[in-house]
Amino acid sequence: MASAAFEHVEAPRGLQTFAGDDDRRRLTGAAVKAVLRLVDAWGGSNAEGAALLGVSESTWDRMKAGTWEGTLSQDQLTRASALIGLFKGLHLLFADDMADRWPKLANRAPVFDRLSPVQAMIAGGIPRMLETRQYIDALRGGL
Repeated sequence: MASAAFEHVEAPRGLQTFAGDDDRRRLTGAAVKAVLRLVDAWGGSNAEGAALLGVSESTWDRMKAGTWEGTLSQDQLTRASALIGLFKGLHLLFADDMADRWPKLANRAPVFDRLSPVQAMIAGGIPRMLETRQYIDALRGGL
């Protein structure tokens, strides 16, 4: 029936999802720490970091100060996962500081339309973040 509500379905045992409250609470600390570090490595501003993670700037400031006690949502953990995978892929692709400079450089690839990858990911949200990660994986032969 089209109007019936979806029931919460448990993921098969051993399969990682971001849907469960317990999983989100368990993963939040490491995800926040990793995103804070990669945004810093990329030379990102507080506004860029907040937009990439999908939080307000005041929440980002509390995360940076270590005073935020929340739990990331499923969407926010998906963003963090895409960013962490992108960071890792860049460091596998580039053996120098280009790995951390690349996200802020204007890019002519069609996925970026002359924006920097950071600007494109902020504008395009989760779909563009996943595309960016896939783009880097493809460049390094990982797809």
